[in-house]
Amino acid sequence: MAAAPSPGQQPSPQQMAAMQQQIAAEAEKRGMTPQQFQQWQRQQIEAEAKKAGMTFEQYVAKLKQQAFENHQRQQQMAAQQQAAQQSGQPQAQGQGGQQVPINPGAPDPKATAVAKWLRSQDLKTRTCILNGQRKDMFRVKRALRALQSPAYKTACAKNPLLTTVTDTASASETFKLLPLSLLALRVSKSDPHEGHNHGPPAKQQKRVKGLWTVKIEQQQDVSDDLHYVWLYDGPQWKQKMYAAGALVLIMAVVMFPLWPVKLRIGVWYLSMGALGLIGLFFAMAIFRAILFAVTYFAVPPGLWLYPNLFEDVGFFDSFRPIWGWQEDKKKKKSKKGSGDGASTGEKASSKAGQAKSSGASVTAAATSSGSDMKDRNLKPRVEEVEED
Repeated sequence: MAAAPSPGQQPSPQQMAAMQQQIAAEAEKRGMTPQQFQQWQRQQIEAEAKKAGMTFEQYVAKLKQQAFENHQRQQQMAAQQQAAQQSGQPQAQGQGGQQVPINPGAPDPKATAVAKWLRSQDLKTRTCILNGQRKDMFRVKRALRALQSPAYKTACAKNPLLTTVTDTASASETFKLLPLSLLALRVSKSDPHEGHNHGPPAKQQKRVKGLWTVKIEQQQDVSDDLHYVWLYDGPQWKQKMYAAGALVLIMAVVMFPLWPVKLRIGVWYLSMGALGLIGLFFAMAIFRAILFAVTYFAVPPGLWLYPNLFEDVGFFDSFRPIWGWQEDKKKKKSKKGSGDGASTGEKASSKAGQAKSSGASVTAAATSSGSDMKDRNLKPRVEEVEED
């Protein structure tokens, strides 16, 4: 569509041709000729001018001025969107589908009230990684359900800052207060090695449930299947209490010479006991290494005292069992694979014998089945479960 000319400016030939094409298309929709459509449009404008108490020329000039102002407003919005995209600033979708730039600043009290209430609800959040930090991620549809629940209506009656929600549209408008105040932002799953030549391909990476690496999206839309992360952590009184406790502990350690004598003696005994336990642990680690080195040559494959001592297990599981033989992981896997291949070969040979096939075919079937079992991936895999 051609741009509207400014008041007092003659339209260019391209604009005239575009307007004639538009008039012909509108006339064809109504089953008129272009001349009949222009005459009908003039009559409509004259009737509207009479209602407004203006002459035909005055009303036409007013329409031109309104079209010029709308054109200028659209150009300004397009320039703002382009500048926001170049600066990497997220945008929220406002009413009518227009993109509203998000400007950092003090959050809206209404948005803070909504965020505080939603944080207290069970949105089935999951942990994700955003810019190297762990954040809580949730789906939009659960937040919209919470905003349309009876509990939110009860909270609205108690807190005047909470906006009233009557339907899905009003719930979406209320939810849009969060990205506008930078309390929650829309994210999507990203590849940490995207744009780099290093690292394994995305298909070969291990997928761990609940630990997505996400990135912030430019368009902050509202849809049921979209994901948002919380940037609002709620009241900071817990962090303040922890900081105060750490400060008190540091001051207490600094003023240790001022402590009562009995208290200092008790702390000294406790510190000696802790040092004794640490020394005992190191002594046990050295002894188990020496024991393994001796038994590795005397009684292969070697004996370990507390074989799970340095494994990634719980505290009590680190001391169970008390002893165990050294196991080679590669040999263990090869034994497992050969055992599966042998069993499969026996089954294939028995079936071939029942069918009265030759000995060569039996051997080929056993060999192929054994190789197939060895090539099969026997490693455990973690698969993600689709959310409701």
